[in-house]
Amino acid sequence: MDSIRTLVIDIKDWLDWLPDPVVAAIILGLAAIVALALHKWASQLARRLLAHRYPNTFSIFNQTRGPTRLALLTLAMIIVIPVAPLEPDTAQFLARLLAMAVIGLIGWTAIVVLNIAADIYLRRYRLDVDDNLLARKHNTQVRVLLRTIVGLLVLITIGAALMTVPSVRQYGISLFASAGVAGIIAGLAARPVLSNLMAGVQIAMTQPIRLYDSVVVEGESGMIEEIGSTFVTVKLWDLRRMVVPLTYFIEKPFQNWTREGSSSLIGSVMLYVDFTAPVAIIREKFIDILKQSNRWDGKTVALHVTDFKEGTIELRCLMSARTAGDTFDLRCEVREKLIYFLQREHPEALPRARQIALKEGMYSEQASQQLSAAPRPAARR
Repeated sequence: MDSIRTLVIDIKDWLDWLPDPVVAAIILGLAAIVALALHKWASQLARRLLAHRYPNTFSIFNQTRGPTRLALLTLAMIIVIPVAPLEPDTAQFLARLLAMAVIGLIGWTAIVVLNIAADIYLRRYRLDVDDNLLARKHNTQVRVLLRTIVGLLVLITIGAALMTVPSVRQYGISLFASAGVAGIIAGLAARPVLSNLMAGVQIAMTQPIRLYDSVVVEGESGMIEEIGSTFVTVKLWDLRRMVVPLTYFIEKPFQNWTREGSSSLIGSVMLYVDFTAPVAIIREKFIDILKQSNRWDGKTVALHVTDFKEGTIELRCLMSARTAGDTFDLRCEVREKLIYFLQREHPEALPRARQIALKEGMYSEQASQQLSAAPRPAARR
């Protein structure tokens, strides 16, 4: 460091024929250029040495490029400012900026370290598998708590940086000292933010919802796509997004289809057939359809006569699939194939009332066509 300062002094002596502000600007500019060039050279060297051999280490280095660049710039300014020909007021102003930069660097580094630690911790929990309940638990806790801590770190960093300015520091002291009406107004204004912040912590700990949970909110079915610091994004079945405050999932009831256990769900298909329908044969066909489908998870299969009405009996077909989407698709597949089976193999099992209505409609249409085609008597004059 002493050699660097000696070099800066030599440069200043070499440029003594220029005005002091110009010399100071040249020295500060050269220091910034050297710091940025050194950082770029270190980044290229790390890419060459680590990218292929140690990808995880290179990923960590890549995520810290911003803080390391700011650290080198700050270090270069700390070295050259004391020996640069600056006015006292300018030097004091730059010193305050450096103090704010150091505080910002500390906060930024803490945030980056937290993100890296969270990514390393969550690598062991994969979300791209069918039974990902444990992974969703850990991802929800880590992501929500991480956003909360990052928000607090940002506020603390900004507050600490502003407190380095005397005028702002005095204003902050006077503001905290006056705990009267201003404090009440600030508390009321910050109540929604604080309530969502506390709701986020509560959701992270108790987990009424998790990432990629299948939920029904306000009559809309969808999947928890993102849990932010103040809101939750629900991806609906038709690709719309519903944005809901965090407090909603603490204060109001909603449906969570994947709250416990695995992500598999049980779906049902209601079938209405005639009283003469062969229930045993339909049950065998239903089981055969499930065995041939790649959406069925092989766990739940049942067909029961659950009700009967004046002209039909009600059959309830139960089946399970790995995810909510597979359950919906499996139900549609079972409906289509069972209807086709009844139409082809057992048409007598279809509801008689519907057949009679069709026949009556056909007969009435034929009768109307015959009447329209019959010759009309000549009109009397």
